[in-house]
Amino acid sequence: MTKTQTISSTAASPEYAASTAQFLTPVALGLQGLAVNGKQAHWNVRGANFIAIHELLDSVVAHAQEFADLAAERIVALGLPIDARLNTVADKTQPTAVPAGFTQWEQVIAAVVSDMDTVIADVQAAMDGLDETDLTSQDVAINIKAGLEKDRWFLSAHLAA
Repeated sequence: MTKTQTISSTAASPEYAASTAQFLTPVALGLQGLAVNGKQAHWNVRGANFIAIHELLDSVVAHAQEFADLAAERIVALGLPIDARLNTVADKTQPTAVPAGFTQWEQVIAAVVSDMDTVIADVQAAMDGLDETDLTSQDVAINIKAGLEKDRWFLSAHLAA
């Protein structure tokens, strides 16, 4: 006879998990959008600073994917699914500032930074909302914000006078 042990999928209450998901879902979706649109910018950047911006955008995309995974896995760890399919991301996030075609590097940076600012605002809202309910998830949001702000600085430094 086989002995079976049942363990609940999470220690969090459904209300607690739902509250956390309410704040982290927009972050995960925004980061997925940033990754896709950042890759679009990466492929189409043009101009004198091409190689530096092209390579930097690869880092921004990789970080956005890592941060999206962090936020989404926190939601799933609390027992809830997340829908981050491309059509859901498109429906639930702000339109990108990244143009569709070849674009000069200055405009690419401004567009990607604008997209990052939108995600950073969602991360800040998550940090504020999670302050009273889930400090572990707030920590996730704090780490994401620190990384996004660093990438934003690296990009915007190219435009500094």
